[in-house]
This record gives sequence, structure tokens and C-alpha cells, in this order.
Amino acid sequence: SGSVDAVVMDPPYYDNVMYAELSDFFYVWLKRTAGHVVPELFSRRLTDKENEAVANPARHAGERGAKALAGRDYQERMARIFAECRRLLKDDGILTLMFTHKATGAWDALTQGLLESGFTITASWPINTEAEGSLHIKDKAAANSTIFLVCRPRPQAAPDKHDYWEEVEPLVKQAVRQKVDAFQQAGIRGVDLYLSCFGPALEEFARHWPLRRGNPKENPATRRRQQSLLAEAFDPYAVTPEDALEAARREVKQWRLEQLLHTQRQAELDPHTEWFVLAWDTFRAPQFPYDEALRLARVVGVDLDRDIVGRLAEKKTSTLILWDSSKRAAKGALGPADGSRSLLDTLHHAAHRARSLTLEAARELLDQSGAPAQPGFENALQAVLEVLPVSSTFTHVADESGPIADAASDFEVLENLRRLAFSAQVPQPEQLKLWL
Repeated sequence: SGSVDAVVMDPPYYDNVMYAELSDFFYVWLKRTAGHVVPELFSRRLTDKENEAVANPARHAGERGAKALAGRDYQERMARIFAECRRLLKDDGILTLMFTHKATGAWDALTQGLLESGFTITASWPINTEAEGSLHIKDKAAANSTIFLVCRPRPQAAPDKHDYWEEVEPLVKQAVRQKVDAFQQAGIRGVDLYLSCFGPALEEFARHWPLRRGNPKENPATRRRQQSLLAEAFDPYAVTPEDALEAARREVKQWRLEQLLHTQRQAELDPHTEWFVLAWDTFRAPQFPYDEALRLARVVGVDLDRDIVGRLAEKKTSTLILWDSSKRAAKGALGPADGSRSLLDTLHHAAHRARSLTLEAARELLDQSGAPAQPGFENALQAVLEVLPVSSTFTHVADESGPIADAASDFEVLENLRRLAFSAQVPQPEQLKLWL
């Protein structure tokens, strides 16, 4: 023990890839060739799937709460792996690992394993590792960046020593604010911007570990169900890495809204419009994981199933698909045109009217609704124009197809409407300047 200077690891990405299952195809051919040279490595008929550190619900088929059980199994296996790394590392050794996963649950499991194994996170670096043109991420909210976490052995703290989350949370937010602008200046966008900010948030969090709450936390219904499945007792004073990740999300969300509106906001966006704007800004695609949509909804303060699904989007298995204005109209999902429920309804009414009739018809609808007189209307129009995909009319690039093209059609008519009626109040979208 204590003989290794550095460990560099690309660990399994939670439930992203079932490596052993995919390896069976290669294993059987390697067994017929390399198996004659090193038969001891090919004693099994197929690959070892029982001991693989992945969150695989198939291992718990037939059991209640298979997904939750798979998550806990992944965390425990990774904790054992990290504990062995800690045992082998010198006291001044270093562990560098790479991780890419959009779900905070995966990050929580990984970080919890690191901290419980005696490591602290001392640095983090987002590196672009995915080609943007890859067909497997087209129209999907895939991450292009891998986050490199640099970890070192943590000095032993006094058994009863702990900091309070209420004191550390502002420091986590401050750490995110100090990095987020530099990340964006480096060309990091969308979901990668949130993932990149997980690094500095976890650095600050790890610096103060272990942590407790000064005030008890309410046990949410989703957690109550998971705890019942895993027979876990709820500790209202417990703090986990997920708390730091949620704080990072909230801080990036606030920062991005300020960026999209190019100023400190004079009027707040309503929650439905804010969620829609942040969804397009974050995922840059019309479909993305339902669990991530749920986390964004919590940050904004809306109920995903009540306020979003069936109104702004539809759920298909574990994916959420955003609707454009015409899809919402066809589904009968548009709210009042006066914006009394949401100003996104007003904008989508106008966009649908312009696409199905004329731009003048859309302008008349807005005049009759009285919505443009509301304090938040101009902010809503500006924010939506900053996040929807730009149509080929402006980019002069071949049209996309499917939901991306439908959203781009909304952009085109809303931008033309801005030029017709609101050019004095609402500036030209910053993203459009790249194409003109």
C-alpha cells in the first residue's frame, strides 16, 4: 500500500453503457484467437457481468425498485474501487478521473464514493471529447464535454468535525459564478455549461466535507419512495453531493437568464416561459431525458407533470419532447392568447397564426390580446428568440427536418414579427448576428 504516484481512470458512466454486454461479440472471437495464448483470461463462456460496476437494473429484474437498487449497487462498487485506489496511492499521490453524464444522480453516486473513500476534489477541467456532428447525438441533448476531476487523499479530520451546509452553499454558488463566464468564453454551451460547473461546485463542497444541515430538510415524495425500496432511514440533517449540484444548477440558470436578456431583468419571466427558454438553452435539442427536465423544473419552480407535460411537451418512455407552436395548437394545448397563464402561450399563438395565415394576422391577434402591454412580454420575446434554432432563411444552410425544423419555423415568424412591430423595444437576437 502507498506505493503508487498516480491513478488515471475512465470509470463506467453509471447506466450509460453496459460494457460487458457489448463486449460479448468481441469476446467470443478473441477467445478463439488470443484464448490459445492466454487461456486463463478466457475461462468464462461469456464476459463477467456480475462484477461490473454499472447501474444495470437488469441485475435486479423482478425485484421492487430495480432502478434504485442498481444505482445503490453502482455507488457501492465505485466506493470499493476508490477505496482500493486510496490504499495504493502515496499520501501525496493523485487520482484523475473522467466523467460524462447529464444526470445529477450519477454524479452524486460517483462523488459520494470518492468522498467516503478518503479523497477530496482539488481541480476540475471540462474537455470537449465528442464530435458535434456525430449521428448518435443528432437532435438529442447529448453532452460534448468530459469533465476531468483531479482528486487527492484527504487529510484525516476530527471525528466530530463538520461544517454546516447553510454556510457552505453560498461558497458553492460563488465558486460557480467565478468559473461560468470563463467556461462560456471558451465555447462551452448548453448542457455542457451545467456539467462544467459541477466541477467547481464539487471542489468547494469537498473542501468542507463532511457537512451537516443546521436546519432539517423536508423529505420529498420521490425520496420517500426510494428509501422505502432500499429500506433506508431518512436523515433530515444529511447533506449529499447532489445538494451542491442542485445549487450549481440554480446559479447557472440565473446567470444564463441574465445573459439571454443582456441585462439585469426588469421584469421576471413567468415560470412556464422560463422553463421553456432554459430547456432550449440547456439541451439545444427538442428531446432530452425526462429526469433532467424534472430537475430543471425544480430549479424553475414548476410541476413538470402538471405544468409542462401535455402543455409544452410530451413524455415518451424516459424522454421529453418539446412541442412547437403548431403542434401545441393541434393538441389543443395553447393557453389564453392574453398571456394570463403564460406569455409563451401568447408567443405561440402569434407564431401559429403567422405560420398558418399571415404576419399581419399574428400582429392583429397580439393587438387584440393586449399582451404586449404586459411588463414581461418584451423579455419573453427576446429570450425565446435567443434560444430557438435559427431557420435556414437566415443561416442559408440546408433545412433541418423534424422537430428542429418546426422550432426553427417558430423562430423565423417571431423574428419577422419583432422586425414588424417590436424592433424599437426588443433588440435583434445576439445569435442572429452570427449569420448576418
